[in-house]
Amino acid sequence: MKNELRLSDWLPTTNKEVKIRGWDELDVILFSGDAYVDHPSFGPSVIGRIIEDCGLRIAIVPQPNVNDNLQDFVKLGKPNMFFAVTAGVMDSMVSNYTASKKQRDKDAYTPNGDKGFRPDYATTVYTKILKEKFPDVPIIIGGIEASLRRVTHYDYWSDQLMPNILSSSGADLLVYGMGEQPLREIIELMKKGVPFSSLKTIKQTAYLQSRSEVIQKNKNWEDVQIASHEDCLNDKKIFASNFKVIEQESNKTFGNRIIQHVADKRLVINPPFPTMTEAEIDASFDLPYTRLPHPKYSKRGPIPAFEMIKFSINIHRGCFGGCSFCTISAHQGKFIASRSKESIMKEVDTVANMPDFKGYFSDIGGPSANMYKMKGKVQSICDKCVAPSCINPVICSNLDTSHKPLTDIYQSVDKHPKVKKSFIGSGIRYDMLVPEFNKNADPKELEEYTEEVITNHVSGRLKVAPEHTSDPVLKLMRKPSFSNFHQFKKMFDKINLRKKLNLQLIPYFISSHPASELEDMANLAAETKDMGFKLEQVQGFTPTPMTVATVIYYSGYHPYTLKKMKTPKTKKEKEDQHRFFFWYKPENQKWIRNTLKKVGRNDLIERLLPKEEGYKKEAFKQDVGSKSNKKGFVSVLPKDKNSTQRKKKKSVSEKKYKKKRRR
Repeated sequence: MKNELRLSDWLPTTNKEVKIRGWDELDVILFSGDAYVDHPSFGPSVIGRIIEDCGLRIAIVPQPNVNDNLQDFVKLGKPNMFFAVTAGVMDSMVSNYTASKKQRDKDAYTPNGDKGFRPDYATTVYTKILKEKFPDVPIIIGGIEASLRRVTHYDYWSDQLMPNILSSSGADLLVYGMGEQPLREIIELMKKGVPFSSLKTIKQTAYLQSRSEVIQKNKNWEDVQIASHEDCLNDKKIFASNFKVIEQESNKTFGNRIIQHVADKRLVINPPFPTMTEAEIDASFDLPYTRLPHPKYSKRGPIPAFEMIKFSINIHRGCFGGCSFCTISAHQGKFIASRSKESIMKEVDTVANMPDFKGYFSDIGGPSANMYKMKGKVQSICDKCVAPSCINPVICSNLDTSHKPLTDIYQSVDKHPKVKKSFIGSGIRYDMLVPEFNKNADPKELEEYTEEVITNHVSGRLKVAPEHTSDPVLKLMRKPSFSNFHQFKKMFDKINLRKKLNLQLIPYFISSHPASELEDMANLAAETKDMGFKLEQVQGFTPTPMTVATVIYYSGYHPYTLKKMKTPKTKKEKEDQHRFFFWYKPENQKWIRNTLKKVGRNDLIERLLPKEEGYKKEAFKQDVGSKSNKKGFVSVLPKDKNSTQRKKKKSVSEKKYKKKRRR
């Protein structure tokens, strides 16, 4: 396949490549923060192919240099219709920096993983340069960076509240979410001669206008006004209250138009499109991708993100989990858009016939691996729903959680003559496989799917994400109780033993999440140790725009209740929480012992750490004349002569302690 491709099979990136296609001019020029990989998993490539499919002449300028004479921004001249700008598949700040705000060593979307090819706040940087060079050409911004920054938002890396990205960048129109539907409508109207300035009622777009201008009417939309950017700057509680409206309107089948004032302008965010139909999402994946990086990178080294998904198949979009720290539903929506089996198998065949395919698929999945074909049983019920999650606090009784279509896809892929094995690399929602939690599903079907995955689609380790063990933290995360993980592990162990597979279960956890206390992390360490885990897959909470957890982190208020909430914010608080993950490292053990002693949690010391030399079991006691700590528990008793009395006091106080913790 690779030998048969010509340079013209990729979208042009230079004047020479434009001329190879026989074009004298371009209709659209797309600037991207990623290297150009012509693959359906890379958003800029999808947008480029959509524009091409609409009959326009499109070129891509990947990773333009912003540190020289800016030649990359003018080399292709001026497009007839508009410039398109995206930071790439990731928010540029997430791509460039870690949770501790340190610059990353690698950029996964750049050849050889080289860093420095994507500027901070790339969407804004690119747009400002283009506006300076071509002030009369309209600019449309999109991608996850623009999408999640479409309204007043907290920026973790500058530690400040920022206005919508239209105000910051000077762009003319913003496409949020997955851009195929709005982009096709924009192009269709412009081809009919509608001026760009009149594109005010296209769904899933946002724009700025003077507050003196009249808002264009749409008889099917109602308007909801949120607090102004200036009000948000003055009052964190007001900022928090905005988010509930934004999240709910973004996840409705039929949302309202959102209005926000910023300085002398009015931000208008039109409602989203309905979820893509099967035919629409198939059409997007069936476009003529080469599925390869542009040949210009052949001598620069592999692109890590491409190598990771090179032999993978994306079978759906969206996620109805609604986790409070995750941006997937904020960008892709909570309703699932699933491809047809025919479209999936067509792509499987294409990949299986690539010359360097060795018979193994790295992933057959999506944002959450096991949500394929899942939707409401009665659509009219979903149409009225405003809940940000379909499975929290319980699984909606209207949600069809059948795993049969998914099991059928797996088995069909493995029957392909050139496929030796297909793995599931995407995260699996283990809670949906636990009958005690997924009470609407057939337990036998859940066990069949679980057995199919564990037996045939795991390469040594199955990774799942319980995220925490504390019920209050999990409730805030919109995740189920950790007891469900215990149930899933029992199922995993049973299948593992029966099939003699010798697989490992690897749980992911997050530290420093809002509501997480130091003791919660100690409990997490103790409980996972008791289950036989030495944690490896761990991370610190990173505040990203457009999530509940980030709003709480900045404002100190929960956007739905407006109650105050505590979050670990200082460097020391975050480091301390993270250290509990690694209780087994000798350099952490003295600190852990001293920390837990201070809060009277000798029970956790005994569960986590080896006994000190000469260490004797110490006990709790009720507050009888002694000074209690802030948790309401006293420092441990000194050794007394009456050991029977000491044991009795310990027994009483530990029972009370555990009772209080349960409350």
